Amino acid sequence: QVQLVESGGGLVQPGGSLRLSCAVSGRDFRTYFMGWYRQAPGRQRELVASIAPLGSTNYADSMKGRFTISRDIAVNTVYLQMNSLRPEDTAVYYCNARKQLDVYWGQGTQVTVSS
Repeated sequence: QVQLVESGGGLVQPGGSLRLSCAVSGRDFRTYFMGWYRQAPGRQRELVASIAPLGSTNYADSMKGRFTISRDIAVNTVYLQMNSLRPEDTAVYYCNARKQLDVYWGQGTQVTVSS
């Protein structure tokens, strides 16, 4: 069993930055595909960024150059550094862990970008 706990969300002005954290409990953290997704009101959940077990990363087009996903295996944590935030980035951000048929989600953390 894997548990994911997000933190770091909040209210930020346009152009600002936030760093989200996802603490992962469970075995074999480094063998999971880890990802960040987001869901805005009235919209489907969408992929923001992902990091594979060997460390390769993938980003949605609108996040490239602004967001960075990383992980610290020593502390079983995945991060999402978000820069140059825009009002349209407002959403609940979810951490995701995936390996074969096993998929796990965190409870989500709210990010609001507003002046």
